[in-house]
Amino acid sequence: MRMSRLQKKLAAVRDEDSFVDFVAALAADRADEVKKEARKPSPPYCPGANGWENGRIETFLGAAVRWADHWKRSSGQYKKPRNAWKRCAEILYAGKLYE
Repeated sequence: MRMSRLQKKLAAVRDEDSFVDFVAALAADRADEVKKEARKPSPPYCPGANGWENGRIETFLGAAVRWADHWKRSSGQYKKPRNAWKRCAEILYAGKLYE
């Protein structure tokens, strides 16, 4: 499976600058989806054109928090991250996809 531009930015997060670069790419991805959805809306109860499940800030942030909490409590694989910038980026990325 080919990595998207956004996934590449996520994979590259290592410090504050690369985190901010990722956040800018996440915002651009959302703006691109809004334009696409204005032209051709996705069916109800489906993700948008770029895969966004959560298009409102409150649902996006809520999903990010739920994902982080669920992963930490339930995965059995959670270890305190060595790179806090990358962990923050992963949490925000999950807000796009997690329901």
